[in-house]
Amino acid sequence: MISTDYPPNFGTSRHLSEEELVASLVASLRDWDGISNIWLFGYGSLIWKPELSSVESCRAHVHGYHRGLYLWSSVNRGTPKQPGLVLALDRGGSCVGIAYQLPADGLYDSLLTLWRREMPMESYQPTWMKCHLFDGRKVSALSFVIRRNIPSYAGTLPDAVLQKVLSHAHGSHGTTHDYVVRTVSALRSHQMPDIALEAILRRCGSRITGDSF
Repeated sequence: MISTDYPPNFGTSRHLSEEELVASLVASLRDWDGISNIWLFGYGSLIWKPELSSVESCRAHVHGYHRGLYLWSSVNRGTPKQPGLVLALDRGGSCVGIAYQLPADGLYDSLLTLWRREMPMESYQPTWMKCHLFDGRKVSALSFVIRRNIPSYAGTLPDAVLQKVLSHAHGSHGTTHDYVVRTVSALRSHQMPDIALEAILRRCGSRITGDSF
């Protein structure tokens, strides 16, 4: 049964220690040869705010995972009293995004900075996945998949809850509404719109600022 409660009761998430972050990164790079560039697949804020150096970037898509507002945020895009939502990859379907080729030189430090941004509470499982670049190349890319067993996993939410989140949730990095609008706009600018995310914005968030998506 889908819950219509807002705010949800998912408790307090535990932050990983620096040692745990490093261990997670090392585990994800266990098959890296130390000299090759690697690919990273971005599906949310990494599209419009990558904050990392790359050799190249390319439109791409992955199969077996789809994008959705599946992770509760009580800091960056909301508060404990009015939590927001952020995007995550979940199992099933497919997803378009931007693939970044990261240089081997300085890779560890670059990824550690990314880990501190994306993995502070181990909400995601770093996952290597088959990634199809729009120019025809096929690469193995690292990305972040939601852990369904965490208390902050939101799953599919009814419009009544999404309307409340998009209307009220505001955290240290801004509102959930702005986060969704920026992602939708970035995807459109790369000629790969997310129709499902745009539909959520029209149904549940357009009255806030008159979005035309």
